[in-house]
Amino acid sequence: MSDRDKNGCDSQEDVPVPVEVWPELERAECLARGAALKWASGVFCRPEQLERLGQYRKRESQRTSSIHSRLKSVVQSYLEGVDWGLEQLREARTELREVSHALQKTVVESRKNAEGITALETMRELSINHCKLLAAVSNLPRIYSVRTMIQETERLVESRRLLEAHARLMELEVWQDEVLLQLRGSGDEDKELVQNYFSGVGRLVDALAKELWAVVASGLALARQNPTPFVSAVRIVEREEALDRSLLAERGPTADHSRPLPPGRPRCWRDRFFKVMEEAVSARFRSVSYLHTRGPGLAGHLSALQHGIMGDLDTVRHLLEHCVPPHYHLTQAYLRACHRCLQAHLSQVSGWELESGEIFAVLNWVLHIYNSPEMMGHPDIVPEMEMEELGPLISQEGLEQLQNKYVHSVRKSVSEWMQKALEVELTDWQREQEPDVDHEGYYHTSLPTIITQMLEENARVALMISEALRDQTIQMGLYEMETLLNRFREALVEFGKDHRKDQSTNNNKFYLHYLLACISNCIILKTSTESLQQQLSSRSSVRFSRSPLGHLAALDRAVRKACRLVMDHLLMEMQPYLQNLMSRAWLAQGDVIPQVCGVLERHWDLFNHVRPPCQQRLREECQWLTVVEYVRALMQKRLICRNAEERRQLAQRMAQDAQQLKEHCQGMEGEGILTEGNPVDLLPVLADFIKLRDPGMLTLEVSGMVAKYPDISEEHISALLDIRGDVSRDVRSSVLDLLEQIAPALPAGYRPIFSDILVPAPSMPFCLPTAKCA
Repeated sequence: MSDRDKNGCDSQEDVPVPVEVWPELERAECLARGAALKWASGVFCRPEQLERLGQYRKRESQRTSSIHSRLKSVVQSYLEGVDWGLEQLREARTELREVSHALQKTVVESRKNAEGITALETMRELSINHCKLLAAVSNLPRIYSVRTMIQETERLVESRRLLEAHARLMELEVWQDEVLLQLRGSGDEDKELVQNYFSGVGRLVDALAKELWAVVASGLALARQNPTPFVSAVRIVEREEALDRSLLAERGPTADHSRPLPPGRPRCWRDRFFKVMEEAVSARFRSVSYLHTRGPGLAGHLSALQHGIMGDLDTVRHLLEHCVPPHYHLTQAYLRACHRCLQAHLSQVSGWELESGEIFAVLNWVLHIYNSPEMMGHPDIVPEMEMEELGPLISQEGLEQLQNKYVHSVRKSVSEWMQKALEVELTDWQREQEPDVDHEGYYHTSLPTIITQMLEENARVALMISEALRDQTIQMGLYEMETLLNRFREALVEFGKDHRKDQSTNNNKFYLHYLLACISNCIILKTSTESLQQQLSSRSSVRFSRSPLGHLAALDRAVRKACRLVMDHLLMEMQPYLQNLMSRAWLAQGDVIPQVCGVLERHWDLFNHVRPPCQQRLREECQWLTVVEYVRALMQKRLICRNAEERRQLAQRMAQDAQQLKEHCQGMEGEGILTEGNPVDLLPVLADFIKLRDPGMLTLEVSGMVAKYPDISEEHISALLDIRGDVSRDVRSSVLDLLEQIAPALPAGYRPIFSDILVPAPSMPFCLPTAKCA
């Protein structure tokens, strides 16, 4: 036999085997060659480095041998793992073959047993029928008596023999549960048949519960007459609670959960007991409507609630508490129920359109009466329940809304009353008699009394609720007074206009008297409002959009307007006499100031009926007005001096008028005369300026005048120079230049007088010819 036959295969020399080359391998080889060439070119870049070629060759051969050995080790371990995996697959195949044979034997045996099971089905059906028949025979006497017992129990319920009825009901429920338990595992049709047969039991439960809760709801009334039904109801509730606990305990962690709870269980009648009691408490509120509590009816309703709740609490504490187990804490439960019902009821009441009196009744009841010793703060009730646990009857936000509604309602009422008071005041102004005089001799009308009493009464009533509401009410009243005073000032303006229109007819003889009464009224109102402001709490958090002192500014504006009208009236009476000032007749006779003093005296006497400090202010204004009008007449240049004699006469007359005016005012009353800055002192100064003989000294005179009266202007000085009639153009120029250079600032506290005196503009000469047109 040849070598080829011995080996059983051709040698590689005879049959070439194609070698597959991987593209990754080829690419890796190319990269390796490139890296080697790059390394060699870097190492052997110089000839002397070729001497170390042997060393490099030896090192690289050692590295190559190490890599080959590691590769062989990895391949060897991989092959060993493959061999172990193949061995495991062979063992698994053997085990699967054995399991398959065992399953085939099991299938054969099960087919043999199936024939025996078919024979046992008949026995199973007979056993089930036997159990049903046994249950029917054992329960047959009870089943026949179910209808009768249901009818008897219904009669017991109707006659309110609740304990007996509940005992019969419990017996019927036990029968129903036993029958259903025996039918466990039966079909749904059997269970439905039993439940339909015992359907009367469910109706009995509903009927008994209805009567039971009717008794509980009327427990307060029964406790005063015959508490026996209520006690029976509580005993039934406790029986049901015990049954619920026992049934739930049977279904604990170690119980048989396959046994279902009886129908309608658990009933939780104890919880229902407290709900029914709360519904009975709320029943007294459900019948209350908006129409039944309008006006005083709301206060009466809240009072009735107070007495009704306290009476019921006494009944609960002294009677019903002894009819229930101690763990019921019936008084606490009743208190909680009352509180919740009151919260809901007062929330409904707060949403109604309430007037101020009704809101006051609600706030007073909530904040004071409810927590007072007469109600929930009673010493016998406080230990039962902490009010902090119950919470407030009305939330803080609800209280703020109620207070805002109260203030808004009071504001509307105050505005209407103030308008009516103002209308009465305007009517009083037209009376043909003097205003009323108080015990101090001052004029007044009914306006300040009405306003003050109204604001003080509202503040007093609001304080009964809280200081915050009092502060809010006072602020509201002050702002309404500001509005009233603005209308009051407008009425004064119209009063003055009407008086000027009717001046010729002289219809209103007491015009000035009522103006003075208005001034006194404003002073009274200012005192009253300052007293109200002092009542404001320092902790007040009331914030308003307008300034809290606006009413004082309105008062000041009204007083100023009234004083201005008084001065206008004074000027109107003095005007006929003032027109004669600075005339040749006046210069010769000097009879104007005595007539003016007569007018001042009449007004001065009336000013005694004005309250201080306006009394002195009016007197000061009279002097001021008189001097201003006197100087204004002088500035109109009605009298131009032609020589030194006329200047002397004019200065002398002015000095005499000033002295006469001052003496007359001092004679009327010294307290009303200005001690400092008296305007009458201006007249002698002007007289000295006019009578100065040397015009060259006018510069010095003007500097002194400017130092004393810094508001004097160039127009005033020019008018005085014109009145003298002897001032040259150079002197005039130097005087005016000096005035322009000085120009002092007004000192603090100085009241300008020349600012009120206007100098007429000089008339410009007409340049065109006055010939008539063709």
